[in-house]
Amino acid sequence: MNITVLIPTYRRPQDLTRCLKALQQQTRPADEVLVVIREDDTATWELFQTHSFQPLPLKPIAVAVPGVVAALNAGLAALQGEIFCITDDDAVPHSDWLERIEAHFLADAQVAGVGGRDWLHVGQTLQEASIHPGASQTVGRVTWYGKLIGNHHIGEGEAREVDLLKGVNMSFRRSAVGDQQFDSRMKGTGAEVHFEIAFCLRLKRAGWKLIYDPQIAVDHYLGQRFDADQRTFAFNPIALCNAVHNETLILLEHLSPFQRILFLVWSVLVGTRSALGIIQWLRFLPRDAKLAKQKWFASLQGRWQGWQTWQQKQLGSISSEEYL
Repeated sequence: MNITVLIPTYRRPQDLTRCLKALQQQTRPADEVLVVIREDDTATWELFQTHSFQPLPLKPIAVAVPGVVAALNAGLAALQGEIFCITDDDAVPHSDWLERIEAHFLADAQVAGVGGRDWLHVGQTLQEASIHPGASQTVGRVTWYGKLIGNHHIGEGEAREVDLLKGVNMSFRRSAVGDQQFDSRMKGTGAEVHFEIAFCLRLKRAGWKLIYDPQIAVDHYLGQRFDADQRTFAFNPIALCNAVHNETLILLEHLSPFQRILFLVWSVLVGTRSALGIIQWLRFLPRDAKLAKQKWFASLQGRWQGWQTWQQKQLGSISSEEYL
């Protein structure tokens, strides 16, 4: 099969170099490698002027709009592969990454997406980084009441069907995707959190299979971000609000009418450790006091904004039907 690797990047030339060197070592070489670069990212453009990364069939693509969604959509418009594999510039695919991905697509024509484990390296510096602890058999699921379960970085066991893949290590069959793009309504100025969830759930609703195989692996080193979500322990209300907005919008579009009610009640009353509902706020209040209140407020704001964005589409659909 003809395989394209698609990498969005922004101001991380050292990370990108490490990623491309890993792609040079693949046991199944890529047929095309597209690197999407912001027009104002001078450091990365300079890298391509001084390095060729042979023998990779490498093609840089310029994009003016910030954000990973715009970058990936620019890549979708340009790629030629029957299969396209997406990873981050701060990831290092294992040498059999493409070989294992291709095997799943060849084995079952109903498979639309394949992903795997990102071995998450956590630390202040690359030298100090250690692999995130933990192991889980439950990976990439949406519960009946709308709770998202990721765990892609600690998944173990055999390959199995899932609801969700993770952006750092996912691939898709182009014929299944068709003209579908990543949702430009996602909020965020850089890495729009949860952007891949809507893409995956649309394929699931259409009857396609998504496979998670822990043996399909990348090392993930969590490079620096240049937006509100800085991947630090410092709380940022804008980043949390954006993430909760995206999650809420996606799930309201995916869930049935009854499940939407359950999701809204659960998310407002209970919530999670990251997107607090009332019970989670009360749980953390004795320990975190003011911080817990700030997280709860940002979570509620994100829920409300997600509801509003979803309502805008619903009202637009009603207006179109009335016009017809």
